[in-house]
Amino acid sequence: METSFAITGKGYTIVASDTTAARSIVKMKVDEDRIKVLSSHLLMACSGEPGDTIQFSEFVERNIRLFQIRNNYSLKPSAAAAWIRRSLAQSLRSRKPYSVNLLLGGYDTTSHRPHLYWVDYLGTMTEVPFAAHGYGSYFVLSLLDKYHDPEAPLEEGLAVLKRCMDEVAKRLIVNPSAYKIKIVDKDGVREIEL
Repeated sequence: METSFAITGKGYTIVASDTTAARSIVKMKVDEDRIKVLSSHLLMACSGEPGDTIQFSEFVERNIRLFQIRNNYSLKPSAAAAWIRRSLAQSLRSRKPYSVNLLLGGYDTTSHRPHLYWVDYLGTMTEVPFAAHGYGSYFVLSLLDKYHDPEAPLEEGLAVLKRCMDEVAKRLIVNPSAYKIKIVDKDGVREIEL
């Protein structure tokens, strides 16, 4: 029942994920943060099996931090996405694969461009202007296809995001109660509320 989506715009990437943790018909938690801040200009929204998402996101976070400590610089979004994709692909060929889908959003401080990567549990990765995972993606992707503008300022991007959240609330039987929304741009990662 998880829903996460992300869009890029003129100098920013917005990532949103619902905060409901549910299993079958039981809602266990309504303040789950599925968006992990990996570095000052990189964040990742995970969805999938609850134990796998927590374990994999912490594994990625710690390894990216270790790289930064060892080398005195952070990974660019493209390099981080390639490493995460390889980690998921290697896990798929092990005895205990991770069942994790993720959206990786970042801002490249050298080229001054926002990036968004869609990665699924099979280790498939692609760079996209907008993306979604979960049941909400059935409704959100068509809206994003129609209303997404890669040159839109932040206010317009947030308006499109709000439109997506309203559509999911209207169409999905199990309505997510709230969303965590994080933005990454030249100033770094910050959380906002709509």
